[in-house]
Amino acid sequence: MTAKRALTVLAAAATAAAALTVTAPTTSTAAPERAAACGAGYVGLTFDDGPSGTTTKLLGALRQNGLRATMFNQGQYAAANPSLVRAQVTAGMWVANHSYTHPHLTRLSQAQIDSEISRTQQAIANAGGGTPRLFRPPYGETNATVKSVASRYGLTEIIWHVDSQDWNGASTDAIVQSVARLTNGQIILMHDWPANTLAAIPRIAQTLASRGLCAGTISPQTGRAVAP
Repeated sequence: MTAKRALTVLAAAATAAAALTVTAPTTSTAAPERAAACGAGYVGLTFDDGPSGTTTKLLGALRQNGLRATMFNQGQYAAANPSLVRAQVTAGMWVANHSYTHPHLTRLSQAQIDSEISRTQQAIANAGGGTPRLFRPPYGETNATVKSVASRYGLTEIIWHVDSQDWNGASTDAIVQSVARLTNGQIILMHDWPANTLAAIPRIAQTLASRGLCAGTISPQTGRAVAP
């Protein structure tokens, strides 16, 4: 057999072998990788007082950094900006109730408390945010009457374990450091509007990842952060 003929036979054999090669079915590694990444558990990132003029940028930053959060919206702003409520849902966030006008609820009558909560439920639903199951009283102020009214609307009251102090002018560094104090199941208070909070988002994602924590949803049953 000539050298040229031998090369031709070898090439044909290689082609046939390639044609017979069966690619092993691929298995999804997403679940194991996610479990490993979230080995230390889940925390609840919460943002109060939206939607606002900064909501779009906040949602963009959260999505870009692979974070999900619970948005405690004021009813008056949800009613005025329904498209932003829908944007929150589209971005994968969870929408919750933060009263209609952000009053000191413990100073109001039961009827007034009812109005604050019920109107917000309706405003968020009308805007496409679904029916909230979580409620955060303004300033974290609550009492038996507030809890009773919230419960009547199927709402679980959610306060927080860590206050970022972003509402009080906390620096970006301080906000990131407050996130670093979170442990499995805990919830941090942040707000929709501070520029330093927006600037902190990439570092918040890095901080959680470095500690094996993931941003989760808040369970209406336990009031703690759990896997989405």
